Amino acid sequence: MKPKEFKVNTLEEFQDMVDQKHFSISEAIVSAILSNKKTRKKNVHVLSVKCIEENVIFDITLERANFIDTLKENLKYFEERELYEECAKIHSGIQALVADK
Repeated sequence: MKPKEFKVNTLEEFQDMVDQKHFSISEAIVSAILSNKKTRKKNVHVLSVKCIEENVIFDITLERANFIDTLKENLKYFEERELYEECAKIHSGIQALVADK
């Protein structure tokens, strides 16, 4: 699965999205982790940020060792939105990762 790409004018614009806890970032991260939970790679590409003004693309990766904590951190954003089917997928992903350790 290809990681989600965010197009922004400046890096500051993406930083604002992160600071405001933009839900689409959480969705992209969770999706990338869940689709890579069986990987043996040390790092997984979770999203790309294309900065138009700087004409550069930043690839954001996550260490496999941080998958569980990152899923737990993002779970609350799905709970706040009452996306319970997605919450169930996140919970089962966490369980699968714990069992795989």
